[in-house]
Amino acid sequence: MNNEKNVWRGLALKGVVTVLSCAACEAASADQFGVQVAAGAGDRHIKKVDLGVAWDPNLAWWQIGDWHFSLIGEAHVAWWHTNEGDVHNDIGEIGATPVIRFIKGSGSLRPFMELGAGIRLLTSPRISSTFTLGTALQFVEMAGVGVQFGSRQQYLAGYRFQHISNGGIKEPNPGINFSQLYLQYNF
Repeated sequence: MNNEKNVWRGLALKGVVTVLSCAACEAASADQFGVQVAAGAGDRHIKKVDLGVAWDPNLAWWQIGDWHFSLIGEAHVAWWHTNEGDVHNDIGEIGATPVIRFIKGSGSLRPFMELGAGIRLLTSPRISSTFTLGTALQFVEMAGVGVQFGSRQQYLAGYRFQHISNGGIKEPNPGINFSQLYLQYNF
């Protein structure tokens, strides 16, 4: 009798695990992941190359006609280069940014506008002997426009204006503005 209970418990446990696994697979398939490459220029003749990973959990709200808002998560690794740096010619950047996107919900071309704010960590806050960002910890705000397209809506192309500063944590806090073009491929 005890052995029979264990068999039923084992079968019930396997059933629950199977149902949860199927639900997790279905939820994961609704998510969309992408890779992003960006290049741009900023103040002080700083050039920037950025590699990003994007996650779209398929959260949409506030439908306005054929448009809606969605939330996207992005992680970035970037490289800054300047010929004016007498301390550092190259600086690394790593960080994350949640992005709110207002996007058209249908059609072969889906234009969008986006806003985001996040954090960045720099390998050095000092660009030259006369220019420093004060701290390695920086905050980023960005605004952009773009279009999503492709047979599965797997491509994005866009423009972003980005401002990076330490938010007044420490002086000096001059900040840097970047203009960037980016391409993204969603899996």
